[in-house]
Amino acid sequence: MNTSSKVRKIAFVGDHLPRKCGIATFTSDLLAAVAAAHPQSECLAVSVNDLPAGYEYPDVVRFEIEEQDLSSYLRAADFLNISNVDIVCLQHEFGIYGGPVGGHILALLRELRMPVVTTLHTVLREPRADQRRVMEGIISLSTRLVVMVERGRQMLEEIYHAPPAKIDLIPHGIPDVGFVDPTYFKDQFGVEGRVVLLTFGLLSPNKGIENVLKALPEILAEFPEVVYIVLGATHPNEVREHGEAYRLSLEILAKRLKVDKNVIFYNQFVDLESLKEFIGAADLYITPYLNEAQITSGTLAYAFGAGKAVVSTPYWHAAELLADDRGALAPFGDAPAIAREVTGLLRDDNRRHAMRKNAYKIGREMVWSSVAQMYMRSFECSRMEGAVRTRRFLATKTLDRKPRELPPMNLSHLSRMTDSTGVFQHAVFSIPNFSEGYCTDDNARAFVLAVLLSELREDPEPVRALATTSGAFLHHAFDLRAKRFHNLLSFDRRWLDEVGSEDCQGRALWALGIGVGRSPFRSFQMMAGQLFALALPALTGFTSPRAWAFGLIGIHEYLRRLSGDSLVNQTRETLTCRLMELFEASAHPDWQWFEEELSYDNAKLAHALIVSGHATGRPEVLQRGLEALRWLTELQISEKGHFRPVGSNGFYRRGGERANFDQQPIEAQATVSACLEAYRATSDVWWYEQAQRAFDWFIGWNDLGLELYSSETGGCRDGLHVDRVNGNQGAESTLAFLLSLAEMQLAQNIVTSFREPIAIAD
Repeated sequence: MNTSSKVRKIAFVGDHLPRKCGIATFTSDLLAAVAAAHPQSECLAVSVNDLPAGYEYPDVVRFEIEEQDLSSYLRAADFLNISNVDIVCLQHEFGIYGGPVGGHILALLRELRMPVVTTLHTVLREPRADQRRVMEGIISLSTRLVVMVERGRQMLEEIYHAPPAKIDLIPHGIPDVGFVDPTYFKDQFGVEGRVVLLTFGLLSPNKGIENVLKALPEILAEFPEVVYIVLGATHPNEVREHGEAYRLSLEILAKRLKVDKNVIFYNQFVDLESLKEFIGAADLYITPYLNEAQITSGTLAYAFGAGKAVVSTPYWHAAELLADDRGALAPFGDAPAIAREVTGLLRDDNRRHAMRKNAYKIGREMVWSSVAQMYMRSFECSRMEGAVRTRRFLATKTLDRKPRELPPMNLSHLSRMTDSTGVFQHAVFSIPNFSEGYCTDDNARAFVLAVLLSELREDPEPVRALATTSGAFLHHAFDLRAKRFHNLLSFDRRWLDEVGSEDCQGRALWALGIGVGRSPFRSFQMMAGQLFALALPALTGFTSPRAWAFGLIGIHEYLRRLSGDSLVNQTRETLTCRLMELFEASAHPDWQWFEEELSYDNAKLAHALIVSGHATGRPEVLQRGLEALRWLTELQISEKGHFRPVGSNGFYRRGGERANFDQQPIEAQATVSACLEAYRATSDVWWYEQAQRAFDWFIGWNDLGLELYSSETGGCRDGLHVDRVNGNQGAESTLAFLLSLAEMQLAQNIVTSFREPIAIAD
């Protein structure tokens, strides 16, 4: 076992079981073999779906690509880049990727920033122009190329001019089975005392099985005890296009030839253990394929390596593997020749057994454990040779008209509240309060703000500086051993807690998710993605509904870019169900809420359901979120029509007295954000009006008619008391205002998409 490998994370891209195809079996087996041979290396899969519903993949499949969706390939590339993958091992076959002749895969390859080792399951001798372009693109974008037979290497060099030093010859892997007499397995299939011929694999017309059936009358004339087993389900693509017509034609042919009593069709896609038993029971294995241009055959490799005498047509893989009397070859489409080769081997026990022993001996070099070591050597070479690719892209939006004048963005106070470590928690009036130090909660908010400001095309230097400082704080706050974030950091840079609250963890995931999904800066995407993957698993163990809600919003943002991430999608489903169950348990006709009390950051709970329901196409989830938010919003409209959040001086318990003060800026911010999300989900202008109403609370439309936002300093005061505003301008309050302003400015792009002007509440 090689324990010194520096390849720590390997992603296998292709099909994966339980999808029924040869590439899926190969990818699954190769991944498992490499993972077993190199347990220090993390192995994961990115699988291609040919069905809208996808498949019930195992946990090792971390991302799913929709075959015909080009953007899905780009998201997969982003996922791989962000996941800190060292090597991508691509399985290439023209038929498994979308676009003309599978060209969508090139979009993924162009975006990858790590070495790529591509296994070529097909190498065409006479490619069409479009096929050549795709193949040459794959060759160019791959660090190394793997072929399974020498002929593949020659064709790559001669036809496609691939550099010889770039090509590795690695045989098709096979399971490690013993050299056992076929009699041992035959009673399991009711063929004891019979001579068993076997063909297995997914059925389709190019397999040539009809020629074996046509050969059977001559074979049976000399060896009446022969039985021919045809094992395999019809290929899914064949089923979709033609149903079971090919299988039925074979059954009809067997009856017409009067050999149906000597033919057994097993219409099954069997697991590996069952397949070993079928192969074990065979006296002869037959691959009667009709097309010469097959550079590899997994079924041939399996049977040959298990020590079976093989009769085959001379497609490229068989011609090379069975040369020098390691097997018997019959011309394509020649049933009499197949009969001659089969009967000749059944007559000549010495030759047949010599073939078996020779095949088994050679097959020891093909077992998966040996093949895994060869692949790891190729990965190591690629790691040393590979070059990093870069790319940048920025989302652009146009603003046709302003529906309402908003204050200008002023970052002066936030800048004063930020040093090289992070954003300070508190202020004395507009002066940073060093003694209170820093917190992860506020630096998470600052990181979110930086992403939104980049979308607004604010001055890039201060925006990037804010993103860098707050992002570095989040990175420093994460405890790798506990897999949690600290929250409180003293001015002299000492953590004051073991771990932060569950809500702190949720806010950090919210920030990291938006960094992955919306940051235009690659370095921030990568950092955020790596931390997100480490921090996310803890989320389902939390009990705080607000932690779930922040996490769900972060998950939504993450999935903007990486929608195929299976683990993240599963977490979204789990937490969405929990919030739905919480609502159903707590809600009453007069109390449409998730808990028995309204406390802080209330609108985030409804926001999480709205965004999750809308994104997943679950109307019941979306509707529940909208109902809860409407109830909360209407509860927070005063008699004079302005926004009045539940006060923090006592909150509001069902059946109790509502606290109207102290009103907190985070309540206005949460309401702005949730109502804008409801507006995006429904296009109902009422929601935009409610967001505007909550925003106006900052600038004086509130119970006291006093401004909380200071246009002079750029800060926001810490709350609205019964008789005054709190003059301190801390980070939470200032960031609440700036986030609300940024979201309102971004929302103007949506408002202007309407043909008719909208009426905004005054």
